[in-house]
Amino acid sequence: MMEDYIIMSEDHIVAKVIDGNVLIMDDSRVPLYLKHHNNFEGWLRQRAIDDSRVNSRLLKKALRLQKTDDVSTSLHFNASTITDTYWVKPADSTLTYKNVKFKENTFDHLALTGDVNAFNQKPSRTPELTNIGSFEKCWRLEDGAWWLYKVGSAEERFTEMFAYYLALELNIPVAHYELANGFIRSKDFTNGASVIYEPAASIIGDRANYLEIYDAFLNVSPRLADAYVQMVYFDALIFNMDRHNMNYGFLRDVASGDIIGAAPLFDHNIALISRGYPMNITRENDLLIEDFITLLQKRETGYDIPALTTTMVNQAILRVEIDLERPPKLPFSPCDFVREFVMSGQRRIIRELSQTYIKTEREQEMER
Repeated sequence: MMEDYIIMSEDHIVAKVIDGNVLIMDDSRVPLYLKHHNNFEGWLRQRAIDDSRVNSRLLKKALRLQKTDDVSTSLHFNASTITDTYWVKPADSTLTYKNVKFKENTFDHLALTGDVNAFNQKPSRTPELTNIGSFEKCWRLEDGAWWLYKVGSAEERFTEMFAYYLALELNIPVAHYELANGFIRSKDFTNGASVIYEPAASIIGDRANYLEIYDAFLNVSPRLADAYVQMVYFDALIFNMDRHNMNYGFLRDVASGDIIGAAPLFDHNIALISRGYPMNITRENDLLIEDFITLLQKRETGYDIPALTTTMVNQAILRVEIDLERPPKLPFSPCDFVREFVMSGQRRIIRELSQTYIKTEREQEMER
């Protein structure tokens, strides 16, 4: 039988776990996953490092973990994370938030690059056991702020940085990204958990249908629904193949638990050219674009497609500062490909929506 636990937000009790059952103590501040699903172990699994990462397994060995399943891994350092204030302690524990909040990370090199020297270190509290995602990465505290470092090929790093700069051109809220000595780094957008980040899965679980997700967000907040439509547009534009319910979400106020709004967009390294150069440069049979168009056709979102020019795309490309090798069969430069691919996507979106508008006007005329 599972031990009894207390779930905290900072030093405030939000729930208790008794005989494996979640008893909510503060409905307004409890993690929304527990509010919607009442599954303590499921919540812990969401917070555990991805076991498929090679450095994850090395990290667990270096930290001398006796149990390496997701639940045990998450609990090892009280299920505490960098980006929210939630943590867990045994029911009889006197621990405080000050005891569990991460103040350093001496296992960053092992988590990021598999540095073998970490095996000679004494185990210490590290945020890496709750640093989720499939890519090798680590948290580093630099000048008082946490930064997430991530490995990637030249194409993956180019894609992430291009997406960042393009989002800025389009005035789409996005996490801050930088190149850093062969890695990508992103600044913690919660500013040390001064706000709470909750993944979309907290509300929608594992749903994948765009319309169902939109409806679920609309039921919570029209602002979340609007932000979701904007994200689907941006993902379609940059051919983001890897959007899932754990790599986007929303921000909550720590003291009240109120939803502040959508979190800035992040995690675009598996998009665009990261997995090769798509043959369909005209985007005529692009399923991501079709999904976005369907969302706008089936729901009255009121979303206005932002203006995008070749100059804006060029500006984003120039700011990346990564030189890509031209594949032998590519008839033009990687930068020229990216420019045409993105602009083709924008043109198709506008064309499809224009046709929808014309069709609707004709239907209204016939009804008259």
